[in-house]
Amino acid sequence: MASTNNLPPMSEEQRALALEKAGAARRQRAEIKALLKTGSLTLAEVFEQAETSDIVAGTKVYPLLASMPHTGKIKAKRLMEDLRIAENRKIRGLGSRQREDLLMTFA
Repeated sequence: MASTNNLPPMSEEQRALALEKAGAARRQRAEIKALLKTGSLTLAEVFEQAETSDIVAGTKVYPLLASMPHTGKIKAKRLMEDLRIAENRKIRGLGSRQREDLLMTFA
């Protein structure tokens, strides 16, 4: 069976750097979700951070909403369906109306 890996070969050093970069991004996203859960960070502040941070902008909306206080996976899914936001949508892919609607919901 032929390999479908079209990625260029990486040296061990390049691989280690990529793994570290990916780990740092996961930690930052987890920290944002934890701060949202405790109420230390608002959704508006996350949207502001997304303007300058590619890592934040690349965060999926669904896990973010599920991390909001008093909002679990079911409420987050229903809210996204009501606002016509795709389940795999990232912050950078939200339209201005969708952002407004989310901010009004959590105001």
